[in-house]
Amino acid sequence: MNTVSSLLDAEWHDRYRKISSLNIRSSIYDVTNQCNLRCKGCFFFSSNEHEAASEEMDLGKWYEFVHREKERGVNLAILIGGEPTLYLDRVEAFYHSLPTYCATNGQIKVRRDRFPDMMVGISLWGDEEDEKALRGKDTFAISSKHYEGDPYAYYLYTITPKQVGRTERIIRKISDIGLKVHLQLLTNDEQVGGFSWTAEKLRDVRTEMDEMLDRYPRTVISCKYYHEVITTGKMLGRTFGWSECPSVTEQLDDRKPQPKRLIRFVRWASDLQTSHRCCTSATRDCSTCKDGAAHLSWVMVNKRDHLNSAKDLQNWIEVYEMFAKLYRFIPW
Repeated sequence: MNTVSSLLDAEWHDRYRKISSLNIRSSIYDVTNQCNLRCKGCFFFSSNEHEAASEEMDLGKWYEFVHREKERGVNLAILIGGEPTLYLDRVEAFYHSLPTYCATNGQIKVRRDRFPDMMVGISLWGDEEDEKALRGKDTFAISSKHYEGDPYAYYLYTITPKQVGRTERIIRKISDIGLKVHLQLLTNDEQVGGFSWTAEKLRDVRTEMDEMLDRYPRTVISCKYYHEVITTGKMLGRTFGWSECPSVTEQLDDRKPQPKRLIRFVRWASDLQTSHRCCTSATRDCSTCKDGAAHLSWVMVNKRDHLNSAKDLQNWIEVYEMFAKLYRFIPW
């Protein structure tokens, strides 16, 4: 039977050692049901999750809730929305107690005198043309001014099918303002015309993502195995979907047999009582889901299955390193 030690040389074993003790336990939190944008394809609104639970308005209850989550073993709070920066006092309740990551559209600046080292992931849905079509405005024009040179911020560049062949200009713009970028793919939840993936487009975007990583290794936080998994929906011959996804809320996970999953993972609504099915939405067809975090987690929880060969294990290490960098558990 293969073991980590038998498969890795000294360099790779050192990289493995640096991530093997992290023991990341994450959950996802809707900070608010409100947003200052209405993006076509946003699962939160297309699935009507903004109407599923009322917001808890008592700030003291947010602090009590975060304390319970910490006691539950969570050591990474991933804050989504709506738009979390609309309620920075709620964000602060997490930040004072847990390693905290805030996903934002970047239109409201997170002040660093208040949140000096909080990781901020800024959403970007393509170039100016695609952003205006899907989000109603060119968000980069504002977010780039808010976060230029910020060592604790990076862009989550959601590539659309229309972006294939055009991603380099965006990545160069991000590089020019001194930020990093992570690549992911649009899931067209609202079936906007021209924004759905085909097999040919997925093959092309995988090649392009690999090329961007090669050309901008200091800007792009990614790895080629992740590109393979997210564009093919395949890992070690298995197919991503409901029966495989690791990012299902613990108390709602009645799958039999149960796959490898994120330990104690829950996605909480902003009433601090309701939980959603998974890291995206209950109305999404899992067979079409392109969520980057879900695919990353799929690889990460299946370490044992990557002990087939040295290359498989190295692929697993690179994916885990990428996740750890994105949430700043290890340096860029």
